Amino acid sequence: MQYRSTRGNRGNSLNSPQAIIKGLAADGGLYVPTSFPQVKLPLAQLPTLTYQATAELVLSWFFDDFDQAQLQQVVNTAYATQWDDANIAPVSDRHGQNYYLELFHGPTLAFKDIALQVLPRLMTKSVTIEKINREIIILTATSGDTGTASMRGFSDQAGTQVIVFYPHGGVSPVQLRQMLGQRGQNLTAIAIEGNFDDAQTAVKKIFNDQQFNQRLLANDYQFSSANSMNIGRLIPQIVYYLSAYGQLVQRGAIRNGDPINFVTPTGNFGDILAGYYAKKLGLPVNKLICASDENNVLTDFFRTGTYDRRRDFYLTNSPAMDILVSSNLERLLFDVYQEDNQAIQKLMAALNTTGHYTVAKQVQQQLSTTFAAGFATQDQVIEEIKRIYDQDHYVIDPHTAVASFVAHQYQTNSGDQTPTVIVSTASPYKFPETVLTALNGQQPTTTGLVAIKELHHQLQTPLSANVESLFNEGQRKERVIELAVMENTIAELLHLS
Repeated sequence: MQYRSTRGNRGNSLNSPQAIIKGLAADGGLYVPTSFPQVKLPLAQLPTLTYQATAELVLSWFFDDFDQAQLQQVVNTAYATQWDDANIAPVSDRHGQNYYLELFHGPTLAFKDIALQVLPRLMTKSVTIEKINREIIILTATSGDTGTASMRGFSDQAGTQVIVFYPHGGVSPVQLRQMLGQRGQNLTAIAIEGNFDDAQTAVKKIFNDQQFNQRLLANDYQFSSANSMNIGRLIPQIVYYLSAYGQLVQRGAIRNGDPINFVTPTGNFGDILAGYYAKKLGLPVNKLICASDENNVLTDFFRTGTYDRRRDFYLTNSPAMDILVSSNLERLLFDVYQEDNQAIQKLMAALNTTGHYTVAKQVQQQLSTTFAAGFATQDQVIEEIKRIYDQDHYVIDPHTAVASFVAHQYQTNSGDQTPTVIVSTASPYKFPETVLTALNGQQPTTTGLVAIKELHHQLQTPLSANVESLFNEGQRKERVIELAVMENTIAELLHLS
């Protein structure tokens, strides 16, 4: 299996360990398979496979440079006792018309753990396969969850350092506590004055600064990424779509071969792109419904064919989705443009210089056969958390509420009765302030750990071990810098000569 850049020629391809280590292509593009795996999806077997077995199968299709023993070790250590549920990603009982795919049972209480328990293990094995003796610097921008999960996943992993930049005041109190409290000698988290898009744009610029990269190499370092821009982060996310389908067949909710819908809350488009890749592998997906918050650039794109980031940026009660530049959309466009890298170059150049682009009419029409889209306001998020709790006694976090609201809206407007799975991306205990507001109808007077205790007291349900662990973490002092000094700050942290 070889990987190429969405903006480069097929001839400049890398094997999977090389693509995982590099993270982002030198031309600014994202790595994709030169030939998408042509496999016979074992649909009939999915209900009987463990999550680990399904993960091993998917990784073997995309990362065949790793032998079976290596992939088994990656999977079995990534999905072990650090999870609060032995099923890793269980599907809830039916609530109304829908099921919820719970992706928050990992160590940092959000879906990013699914991939970021795998990526560090793939990274260390990739370094061994490629015989690299430089230290890998994981440089990442985060809207909250990626930073937390990558720090946890890479904590004290030999031969790596993690540097995370996040928007000052743009993450939740629990997310901030997790980043500043994560133990590990190789971890750094720094706030920037700006929003997530500012941080992500700056990180991409640093990645592509050839002079700085040469300076890194001279000091025996090289960059990689833990964002969903890294193909090693994206591919493990395919697994939970297959697992969800198998669980529904196993419990008799659907028959093997029946189509289902997925509604996915997304900002950077990696989570829902994994669903698209699952469909390409043969999973019977009817619709992938893209759910956004008030930063609804993706909703407008799927409805009009125009991607336009020239709009107000909102800090919302679903902070992990507060994004206006959805990086992984580039991979989808590369696919629907029939792998025309020159067309992708033009679209991305237009986005960079003018802030917008419009896809060809036939591309928009093709996308509409698979995708639908909607968004929820902050008030609608609050109302949806309350509605689901009153209706089903089931508690969801604000990001899941975005998807739940969009699902309800889509079903009402379209009449589509296809069995639907809502991708539940975070524990309600990760955003207790918003959940308390929704349940009680007033702003809570507490935040962070105290708010978790208050929510726990109100719900009267046991806290999982991973929620309990929040109370045992100390915290480093927050450091805040200007965007302009990010590169100098990295040089200072690494003691570059």
